[in-house]
Amino acid sequence: MTKPDSSLWRFGVAAVALATAFAVVAACGSDADDSAAPAATGSHGAHAGGSSAPPQPLRAGERFVDLRMAEAYTPAPPEGGGTDEYRCQVIDPGLSKAQFLTGTQFVPENVAIAHHAIVFAVPASEAAKVRAHDEQTPGLGWQCFGETGIPGGVDAAWVDTWTPGVTETLLNQDAGYKLEPGSLLILQIHYNLLATDGKPAGSDRSTVRLRLTEGTPQTRELVTWPINAPTELPCAADESGPLCDRGTSIADVAKRFGPEVGGAADQQLKECGHAAPKPGETQSCDHEVPAPMTLFAGFGHMHLLGRAMKVELNPGTPNARVVLDVPEFDFDNQRLVALPAPVDIGPGDTLRVTCTHDAGLRKRLPQLRKLPPRYVVWGDGTSDEMCLGIMTVSRRS
Repeated sequence: MTKPDSSLWRFGVAAVALATAFAVVAACGSDADDSAAPAATGSHGAHAGGSSAPPQPLRAGERFVDLRMAEAYTPAPPEGGGTDEYRCQVIDPGLSKAQFLTGTQFVPENVAIAHHAIVFAVPASEAAKVRAHDEQTPGLGWQCFGETGIPGGVDAAWVDTWTPGVTETLLNQDAGYKLEPGSLLILQIHYNLLATDGKPAGSDRSTVRLRLTEGTPQTRELVTWPINAPTELPCAADESGPLCDRGTSIADVAKRFGPEVGGAADQQLKECGHAAPKPGETQSCDHEVPAPMTLFAGFGHMHLLGRAMKVELNPGTPNARVVLDVPEFDFDNQRLVALPAPVDIGPGDTLRVTCTHDAGLRKRLPQLRKLPPRYVVWGDGTSDEMCLGIMTVSRRS
């Protein structure tokens, strides 16, 4: 995912599916039917329960397309130790014509190790870059965390998250996400080997069911609009070290992910109208609505130090309202939240995104407690953070 520069995150950059969608052309199974999705097998401990519930009935003009991963994958813990692997792979929907995606249902084959899944949509203009990275990486896919893992970033839109117990993502309105020919998807699966003490626990070859339609003139085309706020989280009072200096930490982010990501922290301050960083656990940013649109849903994204997030419409005015509220953020359970009813917004309206992070979590999380403390800013890594409200909207004339 690219850094939150206004030229890259502009409204309408991603006319993509927010419902989880992926397909493998070389794989198989693109039979359209209306039977129940394949049942998940195995157990998942604290996260028991796969998304094996039958989907809702097809609506006029819709069809189901069942697809399966091209190959089985056997996860392994990272070389540095731990029990988590984040694996990304290229998925090609192989579309010969544009389709609207109106719903999806992800079904993991091995729920004992499939902790959660995220899908990113990549426009055709970025496909060559993604394929090149995939070809340069041995084996199926590549290691990644939080985002796509593409060096230098890629103009990929986050499309949805699956967690155990989640069933089909489906909006009640006549609306869908237009998928154009030539676009790719990147599927990230978080495999957790905690139950086996980090030892291999079999392979996974997951399945997904797409709900597709050619749409009608009345079908609303959905897009994602990501709105961000800075992360300026200093080291805890009992922590110290070279990376507790903001400048040193930013230089480290730039070294790991390149100057574009390294410059995101200062760029965010500029775009949010902040003259200087204000270190603290809670940060906010106001975003002016650039065009007439209808707001349908949204979800919040942070990393492992995230505590809470909310998105407010027109804060501080008589018409203020909270449109997204995540009072207890869980990285492993990032869920789409539909509004009770769609809300029309437009120029003159403001959306404020606010995130709270907690440096104290660093000592409690296996992925972080062995790493040196740092002043946390925007970045793609496990020890870095983000603050994103990813809103589902459609344009209005």
